[in-house]
Amino acid sequence: MNNDDERIALFLDYENLAIGARDGLGVSPFDFGPVADALAERGRVVSRRAYADWSYFDEDRRLLARAQVELIEIPQKLGGSRKNAADIKMAVDAIELAYERGFITTFAIGTGDSDFTPLVHKLRELDKRVIGIGVQSSTSALLPPACDEFLFYDRLPGVEPVRERARPARRTTTPTPAPTPEPTAPEAVPEPAAPTADGDADVGPLVARTLAGLQRHTDGPVLASRLKRAILRKDPTFDEAAHGFRSFTELLRHLAGQRVVELADGSAQGDPQVTFPSAASPVDDAFRLLADVVADLGSPQLSGLKNQLRKRQPDFSEKRFGFGSFLSFVRAARAQGLLEMGWDDAAGDYRLHIED
Repeated sequence: MNNDDERIALFLDYENLAIGARDGLGVSPFDFGPVADALAERGRVVSRRAYADWSYFDEDRRLLARAQVELIEIPQKLGGSRKNAADIKMAVDAIELAYERGFITTFAIGTGDSDFTPLVHKLRELDKRVIGIGVQSSTSALLPPACDEFLFYDRLPGVEPVRERARPARRTTTPTPAPTPEPTAPEAVPEPAAPTADGDADVGPLVARTLAGLQRHTDGPVLASRLKRAILRKDPTFDEAAHGFRSFTELLRHLAGQRVVELADGSAQGDPQVTFPSAASPVDDAFRLLADVVADLGSPQLSGLKNQLRKRQPDFSEKRFGFGSFLSFVRAARAQGLLEMGWDDAAGDYRLHIED
């Protein structure tokens, strides 16, 4: 194990996150994957715990169990005195772990509740780095400034709201089971299943997404060895040999030939520096394709737009360029000034247009 990696303990105030995502983003059940990926890019997660009365989150419980999250049961049916039981148990466990596991360098606290601000302060007093995670609409303004880093769930790659965010949800003494989401989500578009003969159909997007994540939150160059460790934290089954390459460096050279990444000499022989191509690259062509389609359609909705791009380029996938979702890809194009995007209340969706 590389000692430079952060060792992270994750604690989830699950009721706060799940209800916030449901009411604020229309996401139900709560998708833990984007959180796991964001933390994998930051270090090695050595402990995962989620606290809730799981009788209200039956489907979530199964999904979290598959993600190797330890489920801590806090029944809420014993009266109002149990309202803060999960909060207290989570805070006590976090402090206990901080004292008993000195090797843990970082605590990730998943909640938007300001009641956890004293816990954050105490962990930082113990020389622990604290990463907060919360849904923006249900996160107290007091909590993010107390953390070393705060991740809004809404902004994580792979998270897409399915309707306009509602007003912030308040915690209640007795949570109600999550209702079935209304069928207002943008039309789901399946990813094209077109693996190439050399077996790199899946590995290219995985490398690009991981590299993009590392570049977002770290300073300095990203070396191949660090990139591979981050990929293994996302997918422990990853093996470049399964894609037909004798080494990870050989895989990177192959991707460099496709202009997915760019390699330069690193600090040690055999451990090159990995970046995205600085000159015109395939992602620029993808942005131009998007802009051309939007211009031709006039003012299209985001829903169904990906299908329009695939009518012109059948193998299009934003994941090939390191984006976790099509919405993130469109936002990147907007950041480059290629198009404008705004919410249309009448349509219940984003509308895009080219600025005159």
